[in-house]
Amino acid sequence: MKSAASAAVATPSLPRPVGLAARLGAFARSVWPGLMMSLVVALAAVGLGGLEREAVGKVWLEPLVLAILLGAGVRAAWTPDERFRVGIDFSAKILLEVAVVLLGASVSAATLSSLGLGFVAGVFALVAAAILAGFGIGRLLGLNPRMALLAACGNAICGNSAIAAVAPVIDADAEDVSAAIAFTAVLGVVVVLVLPLLGAALALSEVRYGTLAGLTVYAVPQVLAATVPVGAVANQAGTLIKLVRVLMLGPVCLALAVAVALRGRSEGGPAAVGAPPRRLPLGHLLPWFIVGFLLMMGARSLELIPADTLPVLRWITTALTVMAMAALGLSTDARAVARAGPRIAAVVTLSLLALIGMALGLIGLLAVI
Repeated sequence: MKSAASAAVATPSLPRPVGLAARLGAFARSVWPGLMMSLVVALAAVGLGGLEREAVGKVWLEPLVLAILLGAGVRAAWTPDERFRVGIDFSAKILLEVAVVLLGASVSAATLSSLGLGFVAGVFALVAAAILAGFGIGRLLGLNPRMALLAACGNAICGNSAIAAVAPVIDADAEDVSAAIAFTAVLGVVVVLVLPLLGAALALSEVRYGTLAGLTVYAVPQVLAATVPVGAVANQAGTLIKLVRVLMLGPVCLALAVAVALRGRSEGGPAAVGAPPRRLPLGHLLPWFIVGFLLMMGARSLELIPADTLPVLRWITTALTVMAMAALGLSTDARAVARAGPRIAAVVTLSLLALIGMALGLIGLLAVI
């Protein structure tokens, strides 16, 4: 008969399951430092905006823009260590995506239908043309095909998100991905700061300026920073058009996956005949915040969201966006431009200028008022 001691030795002890509360607590502890840093920078930006209004009677630089500048200034003077990194990344990604979802409550389906099928088709054609132009510029300036394609897709669709989505599809090298993301992150901030000046110089109406921002600015939340100073109409037009542009990410990834598979078969590589087809995560084809935005827009159109809650949702959206912009600034290392090299810098800059030119041409062609 076995003793209790031998039985205890024979039966291995199983690890105690970690409860949901424990996991949430660990996550909160990891996120807290960076989240608080983003909040402090955001509050400083709001405070500076208030001082600006008191001093000159008008806010020339909105808190959204000030948050980016302050965050980038902090990052230039001090690089946050790993304790802050998780919370900063969380603020720059998750908070801004939640803000985009809530922003759907401010747009109705009637606004989308007002764009018209012709305009939506024009946006799709613009994205395709911008990818071809960016790829051509990259190849002319000596970038390898994968690097040129990363820069082109990032410029044409949604910056870093597009680069991150396209990279695994085309098997891009980590160095190429890092270089492309480093420069588009910095250039995206520059566009947010400069585009309002271009709109004023061209005397664009709010609708035209919002359309230009939606067609050219890299990230969805950055459209907020670029359009809020101009007006609510510019903000709504820019956000809606940008989301139509982001929806091109799915078809582009699918097209590239098919192209890579066909090329692999023709070369007898890993995608040769008989190999399983390359699968893409659904989140790469249709980001969750786009789905959330559309659901919120549908709820607003069906009058499922009470009218008296809309101001509260707008306030929460603005607060989350300011925090996200602060985190974006904290994540932006201007010195990365030098490390990325002048060639990729020239490619991305020229591609962006070409995109702006094509966007202005589309606005004129479709007679946007």
